[in-house]
Amino acid sequence: MSEPTSPEVPAADPATGRGMRAIAGEEFSFSEAVGGVRGMVEAVAPVLLFVVVYMVSGRLVPAVVAALAAALVAVVARLVSRTPITQALSGVLGVGIGVAFALVSGRAINYFLWGLWTNVAYLVATVVTIVVRWPLVGVLLGLFDSRGPLAEGGSWSNVGRFRSDPLLRRRATWATWLWVGVFAARLAVQVPIYLSANVAWLGTAKLVMGVPLFALALWLSWLLLRPEHAQEQSPERHDP
Repeated sequence: MSEPTSPEVPAADPATGRGMRAIAGEEFSFSEAVGGVRGMVEAVAPVLLFVVVYMVSGRLVPAVVAALAAALVAVVARLVSRTPITQALSGVLGVGIGVAFALVSGRAINYFLWGLWTNVAYLVATVVTIVVRWPLVGVLLGLFDSRGPLAEGGSWSNVGRFRSDPLLRRRATWATWLWVGVFAARLAVQVPIYLSANVAWLGTAKLVMGVPLFALALWLSWLLLRPEHAQEQSPERHDP
């Protein structure tokens, strides 16, 4: 559930509690979930610079150069500090696609088109996982918790363990509907602004509904699925 880095969805880092991996943590940290200050800057800077430079100059080329430069600087900074570059590289990809859309069309507003289509894809895919009774958040919980297949010695059977626990399955479904709401809300707000071709307002909406909304949805998902909460309420987990 990770769009190439934008303020929408910072990438998950397998070495930390960043991104969607935060839902499986024993504790929740807003800072760690969005990659700390560096992660937030990497997500926000390209969009912010694009909007500011475009509004000041009124020209597309300087705006896309500024956005792409911000994404590239993030990669270089991570290489210099020898930290994982996954999020920064995905940022270059996402920004590059937006830049290509804008330059080919000659319309600054199309810089945001990739993000809109990505949210459409997330919305459809997330609803499908609910319909087929494999809610996405439940699958991710199985992937990312300490006993999951991404952990050392894990087993793929852990991905489906929420299906044998009625409480966990129900909570995973609620949490997945929460993400459906996130993607639907973004589209409901941002598509009309895109159609009005207002770059400043669309950039603002993307920033406001990006990292802050993502972090809030992660926290609410974690509240629904945190282990101690489920243990307190699941009758199947009480000692006889």
